[in-house]
Amino acid sequence: MDLQDPALTFALAITAGVVAQSVARHLKVPGILFLLATGILLGPEFANIVRPETLGEGLNPIVGLAVAVILFEGALQLNMGRLRREALTIRRLITIGTLITIAGATVTAMLALGWSFKVALLFGALVSVTGPTVINPLTRRIRLRNNLRTILEAEGVLIDPVGAILAVVALEVALASTAGDVGAGVLGLPRRLGLGLMIGITGGFAIGGLLRLRRAIPSDLRNIFTLASVLALYQASHAILPESGIMTVAIAGLVVGNMGPRHARQLVEFKEQLTYLLVGLLFVLLSAAVDLSDVRALGAGGIITVVVLVVLVRPLGVLLCTRGAGLERNEQAFLAWLAPRGIVAFAVSSLFAAELAHNGMELEGSQLRAMVFLVIAVTVVVLGGTGGLMARLLRVRKPSNYGFAVVGANPVGRALARTLRAARTGDAPIVLIDTNPTEAGAAEGEGFRVILGNANEQRALLKAGVESRRALVALTPNEGVNLLIAKHVGETCPGVRRLVAIDPLTPGVGPEQVDESGAAVLFGGGIDYERWAHHFRRDRVAIEPLIFEGTPGLRVTQLDALADRQFPALALVHRRGRREQPVSNETSLRSGDVVWFGWLRDHGELVEPRLAGAGFRRPEDAAPEDEDTGAFPESTEDTDSSR
Repeated sequence: MDLQDPALTFALAITAGVVAQSVARHLKVPGILFLLATGILLGPEFANIVRPETLGEGLNPIVGLAVAVILFEGALQLNMGRLRREALTIRRLITIGTLITIAGATVTAMLALGWSFKVALLFGALVSVTGPTVINPLTRRIRLRNNLRTILEAEGVLIDPVGAILAVVALEVALASTAGDVGAGVLGLPRRLGLGLMIGITGGFAIGGLLRLRRAIPSDLRNIFTLASVLALYQASHAILPESGIMTVAIAGLVVGNMGPRHARQLVEFKEQLTYLLVGLLFVLLSAAVDLSDVRALGAGGIITVVVLVVLVRPLGVLLCTRGAGLERNEQAFLAWLAPRGIVAFAVSSLFAAELAHNGMELEGSQLRAMVFLVIAVTVVVLGGTGGLMARLLRVRKPSNYGFAVVGANPVGRALARTLRAARTGDAPIVLIDTNPTEAGAAEGEGFRVILGNANEQRALLKAGVESRRALVALTPNEGVNLLIAKHVGETCPGVRRLVAIDPLTPGVGPEQVDESGAAVLFGGGIDYERWAHHFRRDRVAIEPLIFEGTPGLRVTQLDALADRQFPALALVHRRGRREQPVSNETSLRSGDVVWFGWLRDHGELVEPRLAGAGFRRPEDAAPEDEDTGAFPESTEDTDSSR
């Protein structure tokens, strides 16, 4: 076997990256921990199987293009509405916070490591970034409050290009031999930022515009068209002004991701898969390239530098950047704690080490890369590893048993979601999951948060926060799929109530199978899905809340009106006190309970008397029906916010 073959190095690194992340997922730990360890173990220091030096000059373009895709994917998922709500804090962290980190890291490196100002300034610029590759998986796993998640993820995506460009400017200043060269280097900052903004906005609107045209790009080519466009934007911007491409792709991703669900939602799953692949590749390659003797040579000064960054510099930056922003003390404390560094700092430090070596500063380049590696390793292990514990101690996690996840953005699923929204007494979020972009777009148009993905895949469940929901409702047209989803959620998210839609009159899934899975039958006795979907789609169904004053203990499944196939009623939502939930075969009624029923508008005179005979009446203070959501006024747009 020829271990000097660059193709073999590439293949081994990319495979090892995927395996390491798979192991980390099973162990429920940050993937970067295993990636760093895998790179070191497979690199020249130990097994000597992965040899980055065999890639030669090819390593730099691989790193650059991979970082471009990673940042585009991170920006693609940033929601402008949420960004605006936290705009003050995000803007300060990207500007003031970056400058504080650079200054603090520079001074610390000069004092603790004895570095020159120029090299210390390079280090400060490099460690000013956090990065979506580390932050995003942590925020999803920890289940943070949405305001904190938005701040951390936006900071990670937007600070990467700013910090990287600042680092490039610092490198040009460090290598400058005349005052004119220094001035040119400093002017490179606004030029790179401005060019990146201009090309990113223009390119983002061009990509998004083409994707919005139904016939411009064939549906099966949209993902690869976007990928090719991102790489072209990055390289074109880089060709005009070196290192401006990283800002370009971040802005382009932000633009494309906020131009509408028809195109952006379809890109997310593909881009996430590609990002996992590239993150694994980069971390394994770059970790293998680190000389551990350089890290050990940093000694106590290296540890002191990391401690100062974590204990003093980051908290000071967060304190100054969040003053008057409306954050609570515990939220400020968590922001101050969670700031692990990611792939951009690592990648750029490797490029800088090579550049410094070419300019006769090989020792400084090696020390710089070793110090950045130490910062990444310690912050990821310590801060990332304790993020969940700190979130619990500081009480900044989303509450459990909170809100609903509805699998199926179809007409029946949307009707149930609207009714839950009308019935809720608090701000419990309702999120829908569907693989159909058209149905997802319709649900988003009604103000719901929608996850475009397969509910049988863990990634979609994590995005929907199913593990913290009060219940998951499986409401697809396929009752077999509904049962599989319920079983999968029961295995991965124990404690979450599950409700399954079935049709008891068809030969398929029966109530006994649902009961054996530990779930409940949605709507009490099931549903003739095709019939009700047809009626909901044509706006033929009236939904009304009725108060129960009949015999206590009556089960919804005992109501004759629900069993009438000719003039049917559908029990959608049950509320007792301040707690609402979808109706199931387990729903037992007490006096004062409210149940939202749906029936065909033309059959109201036949259905309502039957329900009245069972003890139901209309609320005396009921308001006129509004868009089939019931007599109670509809809540404001569901933003899935929790504080």
